[in-house]
Amino acid sequence: MIHKLTSFSTRHRWMMVVVWTLLGAALSFVGKAMMYDVTDSQSGDFLPEKYDSAVALRIAEDEFGTKPDPNALTVLVARDDGAPLTAGDQRHIARTGDLLGRERLTAPTPEPLMKDHSQTPRVAPGAVAPDRSFQLLTVSLDGNPQDPGLQDVYKEFRDTAKKEFAESDLRVGFTGGIASTVDNTDAEETTGKVVGALTTGLIVLLNILVFRSPAAAFVPLIAVALIGGVASGAVVGAAKLFGIDLDPSTPSLIGVVLLGIGIDYFLFLMFRFREQLRNHPGQDARTAAAETTRRVGGAITSAALTIVAAFATLGLASFGQFRVLGPAIAISVLVMLLASLTLMPALLAVLGRGMFWPARAWKKERTGGTAARLGHAVSNRPVRYALAGLVLLGALGAGTAGIKMSYDQQGLPETAATRTAEQISRSLPAGVSDPHSVYVRSTDDGRVTASSLTRMKRALAGTEGVGEVGRPVLSKDGTAARLDLFLKVESDTQHARDLVSGPIRDTADRTAPRGTEAYVTGTAAVFADISTAVEKDLRLVFPVAALLIAVILFLLLRSLLAPVVLMTAVGLGFVATLGASTLVFQHTLDRPGVSFTLPLVLFLFVVALGTDYNILITDRIREEMAKPVTARHAVSEAVRHTGPAVATAGIVLAGSFAGLAASPVTLELGFATGLGILLSALVLSLVLVPALAALLGRTLWWPRRSARPRDHDAAPAGQPAPEAYVPYARYADVAPHAEHPSAR
Repeated sequence: MIHKLTSFSTRHRWMMVVVWTLLGAALSFVGKAMMYDVTDSQSGDFLPEKYDSAVALRIAEDEFGTKPDPNALTVLVARDDGAPLTAGDQRHIARTGDLLGRERLTAPTPEPLMKDHSQTPRVAPGAVAPDRSFQLLTVSLDGNPQDPGLQDVYKEFRDTAKKEFAESDLRVGFTGGIASTVDNTDAEETTGKVVGALTTGLIVLLNILVFRSPAAAFVPLIAVALIGGVASGAVVGAAKLFGIDLDPSTPSLIGVVLLGIGIDYFLFLMFRFREQLRNHPGQDARTAAAETTRRVGGAITSAALTIVAAFATLGLASFGQFRVLGPAIAISVLVMLLASLTLMPALLAVLGRGMFWPARAWKKERTGGTAARLGHAVSNRPVRYALAGLVLLGALGAGTAGIKMSYDQQGLPETAATRTAEQISRSLPAGVSDPHSVYVRSTDDGRVTASSLTRMKRALAGTEGVGEVGRPVLSKDGTAARLDLFLKVESDTQHARDLVSGPIRDTADRTAPRGTEAYVTGTAAVFADISTAVEKDLRLVFPVAALLIAVILFLLLRSLLAPVVLMTAVGLGFVATLGASTLVFQHTLDRPGVSFTLPLVLFLFVVALGTDYNILITDRIREEMAKPVTARHAVSEAVRHTGPAVATAGIVLAGSFAGLAASPVTLELGFATGLGILLSALVLSLVLVPALAALLGRTLWWPRRSARPRDHDAAPAGQPAPEAYVPYARYADVAPHAEHPSAR
């Protein structure tokens, strides 16, 4: 199948390039225009309906016609001179708020397929500080807070409000909802551009250093950008088709994954293409490209399917953000796989030897170099290198002792929104800008009255962590009621989650009127339930993903022992990476723990993506062992040929993820994935796995025999047979390996 696909692609190379270019342009436009229509920033919407906070959200929508508003923002109005507000000031604030609530905000003309966010904001009066130092207004806008179009509308409202209040010597501050989103986006805009430029520069620099060619540096980047556009459009189309909402972080994660693995697969092909051209100087570019992809295509396909299988298991998760992230990345990787077997070979066939122009040194094979020395050292002293790798991984893995999960938002930048929130919290309960609600619903179609809730209101007001409880609000049919409460602590802290999931929910359950049930929702309640859902998902996804990866490795390697070796290696790499992250963030930086999503995301990224390199090196070891040489010499040759590709690809992929570390919000994810991929590429794939292969010899392929050359190593029809392989001929300066029973 792969052979037929690549032969077609190289034979019709120009058509393939044109088709992918048109697809990339069209789907990239669609993806950009419609991405924000299929994303949902409300975490509670991703919870299964059985959880307490999810039930409360459903009651809010069904009985009160309201949904949690991710755009709801709090506006603080105070005097410029810092004096207490006068009665006249408060009347003016009320009039100005009413005026702002009647003035339509006009968004810039949207691009085709993009939504017009022009609207009239909803403005309502809020609390007044006890010392009358400020008054609050609550404002709501409709739309996705991540959408630049809605952000422009908010900025227009913000500028208008500042102007209107400034005329009366009043100043304003904005916090919560879309205000925080916009401030955080603006604060990280420059950092994002710098990181993007540095990541691109790293890829270009590495490729120039390795290949000494501008084409080898820029063609992969252009191709991956094109493929990324196709993948983005495919993900948005699938979300639209099946009515799925994506998490706002999904597009950026897809971009990082595709950049990393796309460059990796292109590097795998380019290294093998260069080797093919060097070994067959008279072969035309089309034939060389087809032969290259035929040899490497199986490893690339298995590597990509490993990633697809691992992320597809997230479809089993109960937490919706995981459940939609997995299929989205799986679709993107499938697009990249298709491009790796069609577009990339076509580009190699079009450019041919020009891919490596103006360099000439590549035409002569190097017998030395770092990779050759490493391969010889590992294969000659496998016990020493295997133990060294295991000791390093074990030392890092020890850091998992005492690991804790943190649900706090770490590393948020200090912005105008955070300063406004701090000012509010000094005078009012910290949770006033992010209230929680207790929903009471009748279970026997009876009516709920305000008087029946007196006991609950009084008990909640006296509960630990509650600063204030509002008046009961009844539904139209009287079968449900809502009690709003403000916490004394910030809603996005572990303390708040402990309070809501503990004493507050207990009090609500205990004091609910007879014939009713009580449910608590709000930021802290939602994340308390998310923590429970994530813990269950970890216990399900880990073993299923590992099983699927093992099956794919078995189908590729046709061996029972080799997949066990590789899975053990990547498992150790995962534990080592998680341990190192725990040492850095929990023990050294004294954070309350590592992010609750880190173990699952790290497992998928490090195990699935790191397995790529293990597959590539193991596939080459198998190819070399099919020749009439000792097993240790085969390992040495595999490292010599594959080491540069694995090392370069690992650094590129790690660099792509490390760019996430530039943002305080994604610092943990960037550090952990970058480190994990480096360990997978440089320690597991180039040291530990080859050392174990050298120790096990051809037993590694048990129960399959690997003594005879494989059929596909024969020369293609019409091509001259490859020159005879002479063991150790390329190592005139290296003593042959001593014979060992396991090497036979």
